[in-house]
Amino acid sequence: MWINGVEQTSLAASDRATQFGDGCFTTAAVRNGQILLLDAHLQRLREGCARLMMPGVDWTRLESEMRAAAELQVEAVLKVIISAGSGGRGYSRQGIHCATRIVSVSPWPQHYQALQQQGVRLETSPVPLAQNPLLAGIKHLNRLEQVLIRAHLDQSEADEALVLDTAGYVVECCAANLFWRQGERIFTPDLTASGVDGIMRRYLMAQIAAAGQVCHVVRAKPVQLLAADEVVICNALMPVLPVRQIDSRSFSDRQLCHWLQDSCYFMEAK
Repeated sequence: MWINGVEQTSLAASDRATQFGDGCFTTAAVRNGQILLLDAHLQRLREGCARLMMPGVDWTRLESEMRAAAELQVEAVLKVIISAGSGGRGYSRQGIHCATRIVSVSPWPQHYQALQQQGVRLETSPVPLAQNPLLAGIKHLNRLEQVLIRAHLDQSEADEALVLDTAGYVVECCAANLFWRQGERIFTPDLTASGVDGIMRRYLMAQIAAAGQVCHVVRAKPVQLLAADEVVICNALMPVLPVRQIDSRSFSDRQLCHWLQDSCYFMEAK
C-alpha cells in the first residue's frame, strides 16, 4: 500500500476518510502490468471529487503511482482511495489544501471464473438503498449500506444480492451493476437517485450503442426484472457474469451475456 507515494500502511487518525468517510474510490483490474480502462477510472475519480467539492488532488502523481503499483503485476486488483485529507474543524474542510492518495494492490479473486460457467444466484436483499440524487452514481467512501447488504448476503447461500431502493425499484447488486434482456430489448436500472454508475456499466452501454442498439435506462420493479429472458451482472473485475437464479426464478438463456463478454475480451486486447 502507498499513501501519498510512500509505501506504508498507517493513515493519520485525523484523516477525513476515517473521520467522516470524506472521499471516493475506484477498483480496477490489472493484467500483465496494465490497468484496464485506466482513463475511465481516472475520470470516475475526477467526477467523484468534483461532486464532493473536494480539491487538492495531484492527478499527475496519482496516475504515476497507479501505474507503478500495477507494472509488476500479472493479474491483480488495484484500489485507489482519495480522501479530502487531514484536518479541518468538525465537518468543515477549511484549512485543508492537500487530498490524501491511497493506492493498494490485492490478489485476483479466483471465484469469478467458476461463476462465469455456472452462473450467479441472486437473493433479494432486505436492506434498501436510500434515494439521494446528490450522491447517486459516484463511488464515495460512505458504504455502510453495502456493508449491511453483504452481512445479510454472507448469511445466505446466494452469490450476490439484488438490491432495491426505499421505493422498491431495482438498483444494482451489492458490488455489481445489472442488465437484462427481454426479447431484443436491453435494459439497465436508472441510477439517478441511488446506486453506483460503475465503470463496466458505462463501458457496456457504450458497446451496446456502438453496435447500433439501444439500452433502455428504466425505473423497474422486481416483477419486471423477473419477467426478463436473461439477466447479467457486471463490474470492473468480473467483468460480465450470467445470472442463473433470482430468488426462486431461474434463467438459462445467455445470448446477451456471451455478446457482452465478447466486448470485454476486445477491451482487454486493446
